Amino acid sequence: MEVLVSRAVSRPRSGYRTTSRRSLAWVAGAALAAPLVLTGAARATADGAGGYTVTPLKFTVRAGDRSCTVDADLYRPAGADAGHPAPAVLATNGFGGSKSDGTTDAIGKAFASRGYVGLVYSGLGFGKSGCLITLDDPAVDGRAAAGLIDFLAGTRAADDGTRADYVVQDGAGDPRVGMIGGSYGGAVQLATASVDHRVDALVPLITWNDLAYALAPNSADARTGVSSDTAGVFKWQWTNGFYLMGEGQTLLNASLDPSRINNLACLHFATPACDTVRLLNSGSFPADRTTAMLDYARSVSPVDYLGKVKAPTLIVQGQTDSLFNLNEATATYEKLRAQGTTTRMIWQSWGHSGGQKPGELDLGQGNLEGSYVGRRVLAWFDRYLRGDRSADTGPAFAYYRDWQSGYGTASAVPALSRTMYLSGDGKLVGDRSEVVRGSRQYANWLVPTSHSESSLAGVIGLPDPKPYDIKGTYLGWTSAPLTSPVDVVGAPKATLKVVSPATEQVQNSGDAADRLVLFAKVYDVAPDGTRSLVNRLVAPVRVPDVTRPFTVRLPGIVHRYETGHRLEFAIAASDTAYSGNRGIKPVTVVSAPQDTGVLELPVVGGGLD
Repeated sequence: MEVLVSRAVSRPRSGYRTTSRRSLAWVAGAALAAPLVLTGAARATADGAGGYTVTPLKFTVRAGDRSCTVDADLYRPAGADAGHPAPAVLATNGFGGSKSDGTTDAIGKAFASRGYVGLVYSGLGFGKSGCLITLDDPAVDGRAAAGLIDFLAGTRAADDGTRADYVVQDGAGDPRVGMIGGSYGGAVQLATASVDHRVDALVPLITWNDLAYALAPNSADARTGVSSDTAGVFKWQWTNGFYLMGEGQTLLNASLDPSRINNLACLHFATPACDTVRLLNSGSFPADRTTAMLDYARSVSPVDYLGKVKAPTLIVQGQTDSLFNLNEATATYEKLRAQGTTTRMIWQSWGHSGGQKPGELDLGQGNLEGSYVGRRVLAWFDRYLRGDRSADTGPAFAYYRDWQSGYGTASAVPALSRTMYLSGDGKLVGDRSEVVRGSRQYANWLVPTSHSESSLAGVIGLPDPKPYDIKGTYLGWTSAPLTSPVDVVGAPKATLKVVSPATEQVQNSGDAADRLVLFAKVYDVAPDGTRSLVNRLVAPVRVPDVTRPFTVRLPGIVHRYETGHRLEFAIAASDTAYSGNRGIKPVTVVSAPQDTGVLELPVVGGGLD
């Protein structure tokens, strides 16, 4: 059945605050919702401008070792036919969503109204699409998307015989097609492009680089990008929320499709995914099982296959995002740039943890022309899908500034440019000669004593405590009041050395869970002493070896420290959103002028004394 659609004025829809399911599915889901509404049998405007038809379709595609049914909607713009072909945009949902969740379908509407053929579909295991959830595995989810590209190429029909002979072709069987979407619907773009080089342009929003880092991050001693050889700290809050949503698909979508059932122990996920979550929840990280878990998580992550991605890629990541932070986007961006893939990156205000700001790409209104990010997306597709060589695709890197109108831009992510030192008296000083000899200690409790990130309660609109640290369970080093504003853009880096005899005795047990866990973060301290955790982000660390110095890459931030404010660097024993230490592990930090901790900052404006 086809439904004729025309432009109409509609009420702005609330974005991620509507329901817990939509919040978890993809906080960014409605980002591209244009002000369009289905009008049943309404007629298109007289000249056809902005009109399109919507046709529900089913496809049976090969995905890995099996065939899967994919539920999709085809958006055909008015006037598109074999004599007047149009480029295509392919998109799928965020985790827990579907083609019609009020978010994914907005992509089809937005781009069909702008003259693109839109094909939006429910990802495998979601909505009314079949097969198991495999976490955007290129060999499964990527191959399934490639089957839909065959349809856009005109080389295959939908299950009911429908064909698309009105998509621009770059060659026989090669349609002009771009992909866009966020979170789970972002990673699948990179997965698809790695197995199908017919994809011409990508716009992944707020997605991951390495699921091992995203689900169990270790911000210490990364070997490449965000990946560390040492098992990280289990992000139980986010991980279990998504796991339960995946396992609840039968109830959420009233689907009894047998291809979506694995077994009673692992209902809707592929077995390795379930095994990963079970291991993370176990609180134990034996070497053999941990290596297998890390290998699997990375095998379904861009970190494993980015070398095969050649399509021009516009990366959009959220500055307020405790699920997939800016470091993940940066790792993807730098890898693509290094291999010569055309790449740009934007850091916008909002991510999975909220952060929507006036004038930003709005989840409710979705006016692409009315926001910086929206205009960049349109220009990206103008250039690489419509072939408009005059389209300005923008600077290499842009970031949202809440203290100044407009986005800041740069030719690359700013480098570390200012070094500060951790003094024994708790001060953060600008010269090693100012370091005072001294030592301070903290200890963890058997329950979490710090709260940093916005909890899932806060994301869905329930009360959420402000960040806090309980005295005696953390240490902080604070700068002098600033004499002028200081702008930090990028990921701070700390080099630390701690003393923990209790950890030293057990850290070589063969179980990574016996190693010391701590959490690093940066605060903005106002003149009245009020502490604000910048974007409520924290760097979980499982220390590889407490007898040696180690480095910590904190989450990327964009923040102005105003005149009179102070910068505080803190390390805490625990955090409510993560697993913690096994047993009580007191920690001492010793500082002396010749041997002290160091904090490096990517400062783009102002200075630190």
